[in-house]
Amino acid sequence: MPIHGEEARSVVGAQMRFDLNNGFPLITERDLTKLMNGALSEHFAFLHGARTQEELEKWGCRWWKDWVTPEKCAIFGLPAGDLGPGSYGPAWAAFPTAEGKPFNQIVEVMRQLKEKPFLRTHIISPWIPQYAIQHSGLQRKVVVAPCHGYLHIFAYPETKEISVHHFQRSGDVPTGVPFNIIQYAAFTLMVAQYMGYKAKELIYTISDAHIYERQYPFVEELIKREPKKLPTVTLNPDVKDLLDFRPEHFTLADYEPHPAMRVPTPV
Repeated sequence: MPIHGEEARSVVGAQMRFDLNNGFPLITERDLTKLMNGALSEHFAFLHGARTQEELEKWGCRWWKDWVTPEKCAIFGLPAGDLGPGSYGPAWAAFPTAEGKPFNQIVEVMRQLKEKPFLRTHIISPWIPQYAIQHSGLQRKVVVAPCHGYLHIFAYPETKEISVHHFQRSGDVPTGVPFNIIQYAAFTLMVAQYMGYKAKELIYTISDAHIYERQYPFVEELIKREPKKLPTVTLNPDVKDLLDFRPEHFTLADYEPHPAMRVPTPV
């Protein structure tokens, strides 16, 4: 099937499960050491509501600039450098409400989690329909419709454990997905530390998991590489609030991956 003007192979509803007792799911088929800080920086920027290229760069995230050129932003009626009110940061930290008061999902779900951990409604969504869908009378207001960031947090007070089910609308498997796995495995560890619990499992569902034609030979090479033991990631125990975490609070150890590989993508 064609995606972004290029042939691609796609699977609907792919799922992975990572038992975090086995290590941190940083893939070992190629070296992602240099990408880890970048993945964390972007994640923290969005947790804090970053919406513009300028705000992202303050967190060390510079790679959105190709998506927020004057030409691309103009398509959605946005000024240059603006990801739009439907992007991850505004959705997580300032979700619009009927009452007109922005709703910070991160803060409120963490509060609910602490007060009533047994609930099954600890859900965070990046999807604001009126901004993400082109519809009659209103222009879409996001340069990239959110691909990931749908989170369902499960707390188990009896065993003091945390599991997170992450749903990804669209996943470029060899490039974007390993990057996103870092972010949501880290998020699981962060939530567990915030709660004083142990991180149990990251369940990772991709609705549209795809590989582009230009990536086929790279994926074939990666498949040939024998997976290695997963590394260990530890958090600074002094950080207690979810929004206080920074990349330097994460320590990666025992990571012995195969050589790095740059996989191209049309996106």
